[in-house]
Amino acid sequence: MVPQFEACPEPPLPASDATFPVYDDEPPSRPLRHPIWMDVPQHRWDDWKWQQANSIRSIRQLRSLLPFSRDDLEAVGALEADYKVAIPPYYFSLINPADPNDPIRLQSVPSPAEAEGGFELDDPLDEDKDSPVSGLTHRYPDRVLMLTTPNCSMYCRYCTRKRATLTRGGWENVSKDDERMIDYIRKHPEIKDVIVSGGDPLTLPIGKLRFYLDSLKEIDHVDVIRIGTRVPVTLPQRLFDQELLDLLAGTEKVYIQTHFNHPREITPEAVRVCRSLLRHGMPINNHSVLLKGVNDDLGVMRSLLRGLLKAKVRPYYLFHCDPVTGAGHFRTSVWKGMEIMEGLRGHMSGIGIPTYVVDSPQGGGKIPLMPNYLVSMSDDAVILRNYEGMLIRYQAEDKPATVEKTATRGVSGLIQGDRPSLVPEGNERMARRRKLQIAEAESGGCGRGSEPEIEVELDQPTRRIPMRTVPSTNGHATAN
Repeated sequence: MVPQFEACPEPPLPASDATFPVYDDEPPSRPLRHPIWMDVPQHRWDDWKWQQANSIRSIRQLRSLLPFSRDDLEAVGALEADYKVAIPPYYFSLINPADPNDPIRLQSVPSPAEAEGGFELDDPLDEDKDSPVSGLTHRYPDRVLMLTTPNCSMYCRYCTRKRATLTRGGWENVSKDDERMIDYIRKHPEIKDVIVSGGDPLTLPIGKLRFYLDSLKEIDHVDVIRIGTRVPVTLPQRLFDQELLDLLAGTEKVYIQTHFNHPREITPEAVRVCRSLLRHGMPINNHSVLLKGVNDDLGVMRSLLRGLLKAKVRPYYLFHCDPVTGAGHFRTSVWKGMEIMEGLRGHMSGIGIPTYVVDSPQGGGKIPLMPNYLVSMSDDAVILRNYEGMLIRYQAEDKPATVEKTATRGVSGLIQGDRPSLVPEGNERMARRRKLQIAEAESGGCGRGSEPEIEVELDQPTRRIPMRTVPSTNGHATAN
């Protein structure tokens, strides 16, 4: 049965002198709440049923809470029949109402831009064409995707599965299609990993979610059950429920795949439920979507990824926005994604760097993209580029040189081994190294006469400095 919630009254217009939250602290250091709900007791605010019952579900409600022009109201009103609206008070409170381009608003509130058609598709990933039984997609050899519900706690405006979320009813109880999906997995021992998705499976009635998890737990060849959910982001109160946490933890195979897109979403409430999931033994991976106006900025992306690491959530994928109907205005160039990835590698911890992927049309699956770090090559060595722009000759095999020496320079000289690297002028790391080596030389710390020297080329005159050798981890001496 569908849980019965109290009716959701249309919110009145906030008082003109209402005090709005401060939105310049990202990730937020304290909970945020729109003034219209300031008088709601904390125990009710923390109740996921209250949040769902009072979710904003119409343009009529939105127009009393956010500024719209008359033309925009007409345009977004026409979209209601095409794609549902649902924004819990908690998530709506993250929106800065004074900013029409607020990144949380862009993700959750309908926009006239959704009506601007292009070459977008209803099923851009051909999931339905790779469906051997209704609701299940089998694309990769050892993985399947299960669509368990069309329902979400909040309907993202760029959702790949907009086609599914318009379904109303019929998802509350276990159906023949649900049993067929489980039976298909049971009969295919090559399936090791099951992604339980939707919609959002954590919006399911607890009994139906238990059916899926208990059935999958009993299948020996299923090693991993991934729950694809945005609940930690849009409705963390759902995970304040100990019964739900116990069900997820008791399945033992569960990983959480969640979906933070902006640092403002990493609220104290979201961090609380992430830590709770971790304490209950469930690793958490994050999928972000690269969205124009939301996170297509290097500073915003770094803040998001560092906030996730602080919450012990692993950044897993950065998806290029799919060409889904109504989401064309969110799509950036691939070069924008590459620009952001260039600003991550080497600039922050490797465990905080997601894989940038295009989920390709025609069911081609995820294709990883990254900046080019391989510059050139020969039979003897490759020339690699690091995040600083330093070019380094790397000899992968211990063998005699085969490239004939000739008069050359630049990368060609690196290839034939004239020098080990090319360092950009003004390199800060080399400047620090030079200062350290000069200080050691002047103090007598490494002035040992016949020791090898390293030539440091910066924007200052070249100077030869004695170079110490120290043991490396593989037992050979290395320059320091």
